[in-house]
Amino acid sequence: MSERTVAFRDKQLIVQGPALKPGDAAPEVTLSTGFLATSNLLADTAGKVRLVSVVPSIDTSVCDAQTRRMNEEAANLGDQVIVVTVSVDMPMAQKRWCGAAGVERVLMLSDYMGLEFGKAYGTAVPELGAEQRAVFVIDANDVVRYVEYVPGVGQHPNYDAALDAVRSLL
Repeated sequence: MSERTVAFRDKQLIVQGPALKPGDAAPEVTLSTGFLATSNLLADTAGKVRLVSVVPSIDTSVCDAQTRRMNEEAANLGDQVIVVTVSVDMPMAQKRWCGAAGVERVLMLSDYMGLEFGKAYGTAVPELGAEQRAVFVIDANDVVRYVEYVPGVGQHPNYDAALDAVRSLL
């Protein structure tokens, strides 16, 4: 198995964790929502289709735009879908950013405690201390139905393909 990498400026950085694919069972992970407060990605969103948007850091331009777009789309997807953003930003920084950006339809989860999400979903970039940008669609039965690992840190994901995958499950 060859090493997976992601482009960051003029470097290729190693990505840790398995490359998930459609049909795989989605791994359960516990992420931070505050000091000593956590959420289980699957158990706490059980019975919903999950659109999981992974960003390196909410305070960068592409991550900002991606999360705002997901917030806008969440309004059109209905109550059978939960939109989640995962980043390594501390929960307080995520809450501050959401308040300033008016983002209220996205569940923000933090992987800052050790990149556990990244290691389980194949997005951990330890050299950056961040996640590779990615999008996952997980159905109500905890099966991965769509995966996109974005090859460059500064690139946008294919929003339309991810949204089409969500809509196909409704």
